[in-house]
Amino acid sequence: MTRKPGTPGISRENRLSDEGLLRLERQLGSGSQISDPVLTQWIRRYGDPARDLIKQYNRYTILIEPDDDRGA
Repeated sequence: MTRKPGTPGISRENRLSDEGLLRLERQLGSGSQISDPVLTQWIRRYGDPARDLIKQYNRYTILIEPDDDRGA
C-alpha cells in the first residue's frame, strides 16, 4: 500500500496576513480558551497587532511574551 502525500496547509505568506489576525480576533471574540503557549506563538508571528488584540480581549499577561522579549 502506498501512502498518499499530504496536502500542505496554509502557506506561511497567507498565514502572516490580515486574514490570520482576523482569525485570532474571531477566536478571542468567541471565548475560545486559547492556551498561553498558543497566544505566545501569535505574538511571535504577528507582533504588536496580535499583542493589541490579545490585550483588547483581556487575555494579556507578561507570561505570554516570547522569551526573547522578556529578557530571559
